Amino acid sequence: MSTATARPVVGVLALQGDVREHLTALREQGADAVPVRRPEELAAVDGLVLPGGESTTIAKLAARSGVLAPLRAAVRTGLPAYGSCAGMILLADHILDAPPDQETVGGLDVTVRRNAFGRQVDSFESELVFEGLTGGPVRAVFIRAPWVEKAGQEVEVLGRIVGGGADGRIVAVRQGNLVATSFHPELTGDRRVHALFVDIVRRHLAQQADSAHHGAVGNERGLS
Repeated sequence: MSTATARPVVGVLALQGDVREHLTALREQGADAVPVRRPEELAAVDGLVLPGGESTTIAKLAARSGVLAPLRAAVRTGLPAYGSCAGMILLADHILDAPPDQETVGGLDVTVRRNAFGRQVDSFESELVFEGLTGGPVRAVFIRAPWVEKAGQEVEVLGRIVGGGADGRIVAVRQGNLVATSFHPELTGDRRVHALFVDIVRRHLAQQADSAHHGAVGNERGLS
C-alpha cells in the first residue's frame, strides 16, 4: 500500500461491469487506479471501487476468484470502498428482491432494493443535490438502479430523488469510509463523487500514518 504522502492506490473490482470508466475517473483525481481481480491485488490497494454491472454475477465471480472473503474482511477493518449501482447492492448488509443465493460484501448498514426504478428501458437521468459537494446539483444517470429502503443510524444520507413517483428515495449514502450511489457518476464528465472518494482514501492513509507514528513514539519512550 502507498504512504499518506504518495498518490493513493485505488483499485476497481474488475470482474464485470463498467471498470474502465471508473479507472479513468480515479486517475483524473490523482489516484493510481488499478484493476483488481485477485486477493493479492486487493491487498495492494488503499481503497476499492465496486462498479456497476450485475450484482449477482460480480458476487459469483468474486467468490470464484477467491477475492470475496478477503474483501469482506478488508471492508470490516476499514478499507475505504465506493459502490455505484450494483456496487451499492454489494456493499449493503440487507437486500430486497434478491435471489436466495445472492452474496454480498456487506459493511454498509442499509437495506437496498434491487432494480427499484424498473427495467433497462426505465433508465433515466436526474439532477440531484448531493450533500457535501460544492458546485451545484449532480447529474445522475440511473440504469436498472437500486435505492435505499432503510438506512441505519450511523449512515449519512447524501442524496435523494426529488419529484416523481420516487420522490424522497435515498440514492446516495456514506458510512465512515464507505460510500454508495444508486447512479453512475463514471458515465458523466462530473468527477466530484470520485474526488470525494479519493479524498476519503487520502484521509484514511493519513490517519494510518499518524497512528503508526504515535505508536512508534510510544515504543521509543517505553524503551528509554
